[in-house]
Amino acid sequence: MLSMIDVQNLEDKRKVPLAKVGVKSLEYPIRVLDKVKKVQHTTAQVDLFANLPHHFKGTHMSRFIEIFHAYREDLSMSRFLEMLNHIRSNLKAESAFGSLRFPYFLEKCAPVSGLSGIMSYQCGYHGQVDHQGNHFTVSVAVPVTTVCPCSKTISDRGAHNQRGIVRVELELGPFFWLEDIIDIVEKSASSPVYSLLKREDEKYITEHAYDNPKFVEDVVRDVYIAIRELRQFPHFSVEAENYESIHNHNAFAYAQYNSEEDAP
Repeated sequence: MLSMIDVQNLEDKRKVPLAKVGVKSLEYPIRVLDKVKKVQHTTAQVDLFANLPHHFKGTHMSRFIEIFHAYREDLSMSRFLEMLNHIRSNLKAESAFGSLRFPYFLEKCAPVSGLSGIMSYQCGYHGQVDHQGNHFTVSVAVPVTTVCPCSKTISDRGAHNQRGIVRVELELGPFFWLEDIIDIVEKSASSPVYSLLKREDEKYITEHAYDNPKFVEDVVRDVYIAIRELRQFPHFSVEAENYESIHNHNAFAYAQYNSEEDAP
């Protein structure tokens, strides 16, 4: 076979370094850790990048896929950073970046009938490695139900309620389970959301939520306090967005925590 020119390694004379080059929106089957079942198979959408010095014409795109393929069977949180370091080393780059978004599935029983269904939670890993160190966060999006405290107070009959999403992003400290963060969020709402409910379950959830009204501000503050009390994460953020049922807008609240600012 004749020798082929490696065009990517040719010199580029425009003197423009690129902060990120790589592959985006790659869909791939992966395995992640599961608290109950040990491992879970799911499908991820993946972005992988590295920086490119000004004197290189291009990067080797195939190497991103090659390295990710080798790690796909065990993409625990620590292994994700290991993969990024592998990309950085292989491409002789100063920095490497990665983003992984995937549905995480949990079996969940209805509160009264006990019937089980599968719930999906959108999760993600987001990392960067360079000569200064590593930065890694995990995100979790949890659907919830909220009942409006104001509507309950001023109405003679009922109160408006809505489904919302609570998003938590955590800077990695000690190892943690996604299930534990999901549990914190669901307990901070008026009610969790389920995939399978019978009439007795609907009655229970409706009455339970009515007895536990929450603004988006309440949900964010309660999740914030519960995660802060774990003392595991140097930085995290919490946001809640309600898809309002009687307004032509969504309600939103956000808070972030930094352990350095919380020091005595």
